[in-house]
Amino acid sequence: MRVVIWVDMEGMAGIETWDQVNGGKPQYEEGRRLMTGEVNAAVRGAKAAGADDIIVIDCHGAGGSYSFKSLIPEKLEPGASYVLGHAWCRYVDPLREGCDAALLVGAHAMAGTPDGVMCHTVSSEAWYNAWINDQLVGESGIEAAICGTFNVPIVFAAGDTATCKEVTDLLGPKVVTAPVKVGLGRYSAKSLSHGDACALIESKVREALSTRDWPEPYRPATPMTFTVELAAPDHTLAFAGRPGVEIVNPRKVEARGDTFWELWDRFWYRN
Repeated sequence: MRVVIWVDMEGMAGIETWDQVNGGKPQYEEGRRLMTGEVNAAVRGAKAAGADDIIVIDCHGAGGSYSFKSLIPEKLEPGASYVLGHAWCRYVDPLREGCDAALLVGAHAMAGTPDGVMCHTVSSEAWYNAWINDQLVGESGIEAAICGTFNVPIVFAAGDTATCKEVTDLLGPKVVTAPVKVGLGRYSAKSLSHGDACALIESKVREALSTRDWPEPYRPATPMTFTVELAAPDHTLAFAGRPGVEIVNPRKVEARGDTFWELWDRFWYRN
């Protein structure tokens, strides 16, 4: 069984502030340790369920040379491979080659979620909202649509309770979730201890992969649109002249295509 684990940092138990997730800040090393521990728990759960090819992708843009390199290499669980330093949501080789399931660890809620700890969508400064067709989505929805392009279901998500609800609302009740904290605001939470969060993730990942009663891959109706509302008109300049992307109004850009990967490739064509 081949499994891909997409990892972010804001959804980890015990993380509530930007200083814990931004590279070079005094609390960043604490955030790295928490992230690495929860990822290791997910890998242990996947191995216990019979996964023999586990690919972990660091998807956290910590800034500078730390972007997508927040996992601590010497502390990582054996029995998996780890993708570090690759641009966000661009590494899809395992999906192309054939993959059974995808997991989300450390996920966070979409922008504007009142009880979503550190909620944002892709950029905490440049993006307000994103839609696939008429469905408002966060990063979990974008990841689900990328996986769905290659017929891969997302079967598990760990994060705060708002994120777990967001993923369940999008993918249905068959997705297994591990709520590791409850948001009390954007920068406050009631969290499980690190040890309890890891134990929950390990057991729930094992449950999710063992049952094989999985949600259907997320495949929105085609032809498909991906629309992003930006925070300010100057952010649209990054999309001016980009093939396949239309500037709808001073704060809204849109791509159209037959699959989400086609849209994403036009919209977010970073290497």
